[in-house]
Amino acid sequence: MHSVEQAGRLRVIAPATGKVLAEMDETPIHEVPVYYKKARTAFGKWKEISIAERLSYLKNLKNEMVRNMDEIARTISEDTGKVLTEAVVADIMPTIDGIDHIIRHAGKILGRQKAKTPLLLIGKKSFVEYMPRGVVLIISPWNYPLQLALVPMISALAGGNSVILKPSEVTPLVGKFIEDLFRKAGFPEGTVQVAHGGKDVGAAFTKGKPDYIFFTGSVRTGKIIQEQAAKDLIPTTLELGGKDPMIIFKDANLERAAKGAAWGAFTNSGQVCMSAERLYVERPVYEQFLKLLVKEVQSLKQGAGQDADVGSMTFPAQKDIVKAQLEEALRKGAVLETGSPPDQWKDGMFLPPTVVSNVDHNMDIIQEETFGPLLPVIPFDSEQEAIELANDTVYGLNASVWSRDMDKARRVASSLVSGAVVINDVIVSIANHGLPFGGAKQSGIGRYHGEAGLRIFCHEKAVVEDRGLLKSEIHWYPYKGKYPLFLQLFKSYFQQNRNWISFAKNYLALLKKS
Repeated sequence: MHSVEQAGRLRVIAPATGKVLAEMDETPIHEVPVYYKKARTAFGKWKEISIAERLSYLKNLKNEMVRNMDEIARTISEDTGKVLTEAVVADIMPTIDGIDHIIRHAGKILGRQKAKTPLLLIGKKSFVEYMPRGVVLIISPWNYPLQLALVPMISALAGGNSVILKPSEVTPLVGKFIEDLFRKAGFPEGTVQVAHGGKDVGAAFTKGKPDYIFFTGSVRTGKIIQEQAAKDLIPTTLELGGKDPMIIFKDANLERAAKGAAWGAFTNSGQVCMSAERLYVERPVYEQFLKLLVKEVQSLKQGAGQDADVGSMTFPAQKDIVKAQLEEALRKGAVLETGSPPDQWKDGMFLPPTVVSNVDHNMDIIQEETFGPLLPVIPFDSEQEAIELANDTVYGLNASVWSRDMDKARRVASSLVSGAVVINDVIVSIANHGLPFGGAKQSGIGRYHGEAGLRIFCHEKAVVEDRGLLKSEIHWYPYKGKYPLFLQLFKSYFQQNRNWISFAKNYLALLKKS
């Protein structure tokens, strides 16, 4: 689905059918201060309740999602044009699993952590505490409108923050469903608020001085948000685009790799930040693999039915980007292995899954994020060349390496400048909530999921405790006569073989002078 903005209204159109599904009111920009005031009031209460009590609300949310799973899937499918199976497997399941992960682990991760205290601070104890930041603004995208909104939301809420969500105006019905889920789960008023609208609404909330901004979307918009955040010294996490390489060595399971490439490139019609957007195949098996890949792609069923494999595009402007990249590649000599030239595309939002050969690294199809069902395939001759080609873009989000030689696969994986690498599979690292997720280079700043995904929404507070039994400390005033004793104390402690007798002697002498 996409929406058309008209004087404060969002007209919601299903991309797969063109049917008008609904009209929604945008959040008036003049209400932005009201949202923040309500969020700060709610934060004052929410931060005071225990983590266990906060997690009880997340359990309610999980139960609501399980009860309404089919309805959520159908809303996602209508709103985005993706097929029902992808809605439930790739959007709903990871979200519910993320809630489960936080319920199981947040107490330990966000609880008080004991830290080592150096010997020179004898008698003291050290800890780290996690203090919520305040109001977290989350701006989420349209390609996975449930998962990429809810996972950062629940992570921020578990840490004691209040949340304002600005979901994509391209998929507003999912945003409305999220709003209803939190209401049904009984979250206290103002703890979670959802603001609907386009880029003007998002810009107004970004300028509203939240305490943290979590953005998922394009590099271009991410830079705009980061610029505003820098002016106000607001910390951010930016989950941005990708141009993910898939490297297939001649010793790989080629049949599995072909199936993986078809799914990794065309799931959600290629509208995945971690889509396989560049496919590198070792030259001795290049032709053989290309035939396997073409066979897999040609077997895919495209449509909106329950048994379809590939759905429609979601956002009309993205279709134009895919078209422009393919046209440029064909002008420069690229060859279509599947699909058809853009001038033969049918009206509507369904684009044919397209495999392209005879491409080079100067083409936009290699250097720019496509975010559509378009897969270029390039041969390589050596391990080092594959690494260099894979690293030759401004992006670094995810990658995959395919080989039966696990030592080689791990060696290549370690050489890739990428936030994640999957060996003999594709994309799935995001489904493990125990792993950090994020990108290198222009694919983003910061990480979520894992321990980092909970702690980024908190300030780390260092705490040092002393029971206060001694009258004074050795480094307090007066300094008279202490300098030579400190020299001997530190020398005895830091020399190659510590002299504990000298250390104890000088420490006691300093105590007497304190």
